[in-house]
Amino acid sequence: MQDFDENSMGGRVKRYGRVSTTMAGLAARLMGEKFLGIKIARSDHAAELTQALGNLKGPLMKVGQILSTIPEALPAEYAQAFQQLQSNAPPMGWAFVRRRMKAELGVDWEKHFQNFSQEAVAAASLGQVHKATDHKGRVLACKLQYPDMASAITADLNQLKIIFSIYEAYDKAIKTSQIYDELKDRLFEELDYVREANACRMYSHILRHEKNIHVPEVIDELSTTRLLTSTWLEGKKILTYVDRSVEERNIVAMNMFRAWYIPLYFYGIIHGDPHLGNYTIRPDHGVNLLDFGCIRVFRPDFVNGVIELYRALQNNDMERAVHAYEIWGFKNLSKEKLETLSIWARFLYEPVLEDRVRVIGEAKHGVYGRETAQKVHQKLRELGGGITIPREFVFMDRAALGLGSVFIHLQAEINWHQLFEDMIKDFDEASIAKNQKEILTQFHLA
Repeated sequence: MQDFDENSMGGRVKRYGRVSTTMAGLAARLMGEKFLGIKIARSDHAAELTQALGNLKGPLMKVGQILSTIPEALPAEYAQAFQQLQSNAPPMGWAFVRRRMKAELGVDWEKHFQNFSQEAVAAASLGQVHKATDHKGRVLACKLQYPDMASAITADLNQLKIIFSIYEAYDKAIKTSQIYDELKDRLFEELDYVREANACRMYSHILRHEKNIHVPEVIDELSTTRLLTSTWLEGKKILTYVDRSVEERNIVAMNMFRAWYIPLYFYGIIHGDPHLGNYTIRPDHGVNLLDFGCIRVFRPDFVNGVIELYRALQNNDMERAVHAYEIWGFKNLSKEKLETLSIWARFLYEPVLEDRVRVIGEAKHGVYGRETAQKVHQKLRELGGGITIPREFVFMDRAALGLGSVFIHLQAEINWHQLFEDMIKDFDEASIAKNQKEILTQFHLA
């Protein structure tokens, strides 16, 4: 393991020098392609950019992962390359960990534990996790944030703004300002481990009656603003279940469905980061939900819009579809643009519109939804573009596509229509508003 700090001043200069050079190259090549007709090998350049990002810890790596799941936020070649960014970055070494733990729990920090693993069990873009045992015999997960992440996020967001401005100058089909604002707010929230601890407690409360969904218990006395300690939940990675029987895979899929959508349709809240590292599966096929840094709260009427569009597509009711898009914040949509957006909507809703047992879909070229998104994007370009995507869609789409990818991995065969109808049968916007206000206040997330 290495012991280094790329967030030192010298480290940041080197770090952003590498990426800025790559960004400048991207700008020059894309502009040359557009105005001079000089064709570029996008796939090769995307690989270069991915390599530059993959060598970094910090938010830009996480942004790359997120952008790869938002169809047409970036050219397809770059989105596909960004998918290769791994959540398991090389961890910081033991000398770093000792310094950080001393800063969070004091010079005698080791006295709080019977044992504390020197090697990280997981390392991601903003921090790493160590397994430990306390003096009560509890097995713990200690998530330790890398230093100076607020500065790193600020610098990385500047790089992201460059990426978006380059792409928007090249291709005006989608306006990216709302996507940028949404990513900015969520990234800064992820740095607040007190907020994440409260979100973890909130999810435990929301899902308390779900015997097949498990949420860690936060250990307050061993947590700070940059150290989050919780109980360790034992489980296997979801990909170990892909060769199990269809009955087992279906149970896991249904538990995952309930874990994500009970909070949405009863409280207007969603876990915004459904990648494979954020949950494990127990021997009884129950789901362990992990990592609550990215929780998205939606307006109750926005959630109502999700159901309104579902009913509109069910009944081919264009007037009701217009109403749903207006609820979400789309403005001045022509008939042609409305029909084009509905191509994407029908893709997302197709599994719940069909009243039959089926797999959720397939991931062509490794990206779920990419082919449909490209078709929509091309049509928007032909119509003159200029669509501003409401910011809520960044993580709503990410959740839908992320879960869809999980279900594709599992090849679960379920009547998604009946599952969804059962989930929304008691939906009431006023009740969501009341539930949401109460629970956000109770867990200090208002």
